[in-house]
Amino acid sequence: MATQEDVLKKVIESGSLPTLSTVASTLINITGKEETTTYDISKLIAQDVSLSTKILKVVNSSFYNFPNEVGTIQQAVAILGTNAVRSLVLSFSFLNLERPRHGTGFNYEQFWEQSLASAVAAKLIMAKVSSDRDPEDVFTVSLLQKLGKLIFASAYRELYDELLNEAEGSEKRLQQLEEERIGANHAFIGGEAARHWNFPESLTIPIAYHHDPESYTGKDSQLRTAIQVAHLASLVANIMYSGKPIAYHKPFRERARKMFKLDTVTIDDILSRVNTEVEAAAQYFGLKIQGTASIPELLQQANIELSLLNMSYEQMNRELVHAKMLLEKLAAELKEKNSYLQGIANLDGLTGIHNHRYFQEFLDKEMNRSNRLGNKLCLILADIDNFKKFNDFYGHQAGDYVLKEVAALCNGMIREYDLSARYGGEEFVFVLPETELKDALTVAEKIRAEIEQHKFHYDGDDYRVTSSFGVAEFDGNDNGRRITKSVLIERADQSLYNAKKKGRNRVEAYAEKTGWFGRTK
Repeated sequence: MATQEDVLKKVIESGSLPTLSTVASTLINITGKEETTTYDISKLIAQDVSLSTKILKVVNSSFYNFPNEVGTIQQAVAILGTNAVRSLVLSFSFLNLERPRHGTGFNYEQFWEQSLASAVAAKLIMAKVSSDRDPEDVFTVSLLQKLGKLIFASAYRELYDELLNEAEGSEKRLQQLEEERIGANHAFIGGEAARHWNFPESLTIPIAYHHDPESYTGKDSQLRTAIQVAHLASLVANIMYSGKPIAYHKPFRERARKMFKLDTVTIDDILSRVNTEVEAAAQYFGLKIQGTASIPELLQQANIELSLLNMSYEQMNRELVHAKMLLEKLAAELKEKNSYLQGIANLDGLTGIHNHRYFQEFLDKEMNRSNRLGNKLCLILADIDNFKKFNDFYGHQAGDYVLKEVAALCNGMIREYDLSARYGGEEFVFVLPETELKDALTVAEKIRAEIEQHKFHYDGDDYRVTSSFGVAEFDGNDNGRRITKSVLIERADQSLYNAKKKGRNRVEAYAEKTGWFGRTK
């Protein structure tokens, strides 16, 4: 009987591992280095014109829903961040792989369609369960979590055809057959393949454990969350594509409640949206798919087929009428729930202040208004100093408490028509309409001092944190400057970087005419 190591050696030596594109391979390498800048990443991606075009197409689609067009890769990297761009590059790299030789029983097109469904479902689920973790990594994990199947179908073509046929759509049975007849299951091979490509642990570990989250014994809570989300996303994809939706529907609902305490409304929202989100994502990534019915429709149809087996003609008519009434009731309930969800779509789940998407829309409107009225506007970016170390030392629960407290402090110190929002992670952003630079500096300094002096009391312990601020001004009077939203954000970001570089816990601003100047504590 072959060992897992024997199987891994065979698939590597047989050339069954897909080949990463040069850009994707280099990107994985440089994003692991602290000295890598957004310019380095932009320059690398820009070398591949086709890839750059595809990324800009997705960035400007409803997949991200930015109100203004992103015109360059450098802007995309600045707005989205490294993880999101890496996720897009890896997604395009794998979705456009040269089609490998595989067994006749392996459906290559459905494989990628189902993988994309897992990725989309993972992104929807992560948005419901954690605002602290970047959803881009889990999108990539779920896109690649079944990669071991593709590798097996290439390395063991005839044998894997037999295993797929015997499993009859059951993931659990397929894994058992893989271990009995090959010596390793596809989750292990997928995780090892990711390590072979030097993927970070945030991707390799969830790929390896997505089938059996309870077998992960590590202490990293963020990895555990990613593993559980990938597991749930796999169940959603199986509801859609296994041909046995009922067999996967109940386990998904039970595990979603157990793992993350998701309520019925949240679970229903995920299941009702996923098929339309998959169809849209397929267009963005250049996949041609036929599409599937919604999950409620699939489940309804499966239940009807089961009940028809032992029904009389009159019973069938009664049940069909009843099923129609249930569908109409479900449609009305979904409409009501969607209306509620739209109301909270602009809020950050952890802090309760506005989220990144709403900030982008708000800044667009205020910059346009400033141009019309000839007013100035200021943008402030704030970052809690050494927050990763704080999380590592005190734990993520204490870190989440600090984020919520900082958000509440900041929100209470700005005007009613100003905006405070969570930019991402431990970063916050403030938009101050009709405000000059000197006044924005005063606001930033007051917030900085308040955070420094505040005692954060959590679970019997007291904590202190500091924060750094970057300020940039938009002048609607001077149309000749042609400052875009991206430029304004970059200037605030540069100012924040300067504050960090000068020792943290300070305010720095960018003034176009006078250059850099700062306010210290």
